[in-house]
Amino acid sequence: MPLLNVLLLVLVFYVLGSKFTLTPGVQVSLPVTSFALSTQRNADIVSITGGPVAAIYHRDRKVTMDELRASLSENQSAEKWLIIKADTGTPTGLVATITDEALRRSYSVILAGDIPKR
Repeated sequence: MPLLNVLLLVLVFYVLGSKFTLTPGVQVSLPVTSFALSTQRNADIVSITGGPVAAIYHRDRKVTMDELRASLSENQSAEKWLIIKADTGTPTGLVATITDEALRRSYSVILAGDIPKR
């Protein structure tokens, strides 16, 4: 009986824990897309909130555009990936500016989206 209790607890922690670690960072409402890519290892994630004044988050902290540029320049890896998670209300000009800054620093850029529910 104690073994069954332990197995049940492990199962509960596994199920609940996996839901909390799938999408680290700031919660944004992603646009829907019909395309999906596999997870990229060691990718930097930039989250951009929507609304009248968009906020940029990198490595789970709010940053300015200048701080983001400096942070992206610090990465000297051979393979550099940047995943941009922009809220549906984010100005497209801001997304384009961040994409441009990443491409200037030799990043491969992925725009994140939600897969439609079936």
